[in-house]
Amino acid sequence: MTAPRVLTAELAVPAQCELAEGPVWDGDREQLLWVDILAGRVHSFDPAAGTRSSFGVGGLIGAAGLTTAGRLVLALENGFALCDADGRNLERLHSPPIDLTLVRFNDGKPDPWGGFWAGTMQRDDGRDGLGCLYRLSPDGAISELVTGVSLSNGLDWTDDRTSFYYVDSPTGAIDRFDTDPETGALSNRRRFVDVTPGDNGVPDGLTIDADGGIWIAVWGTGEIRRYEPDGTLDTVVRLPVSQVTSAAFGGVDLSTLYITTARENFTQAQVAAEPHAGDIFRCVPGVSGRLPFRYAGPAHQISSCV
Repeated sequence: MTAPRVLTAELAVPAQCELAEGPVWDGDREQLLWVDILAGRVHSFDPAAGTRSSFGVGGLIGAAGLTTAGRLVLALENGFALCDADGRNLERLHSPPIDLTLVRFNDGKPDPWGGFWAGTMQRDDGRDGLGCLYRLSPDGAISELVTGVSLSNGLDWTDDRTSFYYVDSPTGAIDRFDTDPETGALSNRRRFVDVTPGDNGVPDGLTIDADGGIWIAVWGTGEIRRYEPDGTLDTVVRLPVSQVTSAAFGGVDLSTLYITTARENFTQAQVAAEPHAGDIFRCVPGVSGRLPFRYAGPAHQISSCV
C-alpha cells in the first residue's frame, strides 16, 4: 500500500476563535466566511486586501451559508434565519421544534437543489441519538432527513448529485448515502470509511474537491485527511494545533484549502502550548475545490416563529 503524501498548513488568519467552524468561500465577494460557534459570530476575510470583519447573531451559531439573493442563511442555536452579508436585517424562519435543553444546531450547508441542510447535536454527552439532520427547502418547508443523530457534523454532495457524505461524529466515521439526482432524497446509507483507527481523533467537518476527493477534519489529531472515492487515504495535512474542525477551498482559482481550528475548553497551559489554536490555516494541496451551493429561498421570508 502506498503511503499517503504529507503536507503542512501555514497560518492564514490569526483569528483566535474559540470554536471556528463551517468555512465557505464567497466567490462573488472573493471572501472566506466562517463561524465562531460559541462566540456567536460570523467572520469574513478578504485575502487580497488582508482585511477582516465579523458580526454577532445574539447567541450561538452552528453554520452560515450563501444564498442566491446575496444574503446569508444561518443555522442559529435554535433554528433557521436569513440576514444580509454584513449581519443586518436578521429574519427568523420557520424552524423545527427542538428542545434547547437537550440539543442545539451545529454544522450545515446549502444543497445542490437550493435547500439548506443543518443538523442538531446533543448537549449531554451521556445521552445519544437525540439529534436530527433537517432540510430547509426553498419554499420554507422543513423535513427530517436523518434521525437518531448524536452530533451532526460534516456534510457534502458529489457533483453528479448521486452521493451524500455525512458525519455523526461519535460514530468515528464518514457515512455515504445514495441521493436522487432530481430531488436529493436519501437512501442506502452505508459506511464509507472509518477515519480514526488507532488514534483518539473524532471526525468533524468535511468538503469534497473537484476530483471527488473527500477531505475530513479529524478533531484531536491536528490533521485534515483526504480520501479517494474508493476510500483510500491519499493525503494528510498536518497543523500545529490539535482541534481541527473543518475545511473549504477558496481563492480566485479555488486552489487554496482553508482550514478552521478551535481552542474549546483549553486550559492556560494548552493555550501556551498551542498559541495558534482557533486560527485559520491554509495550504495548496494541488487539487482545486468547487464553488459552494447556495440556498435558493426568497430573499426575505419572515415567519411567525420568533
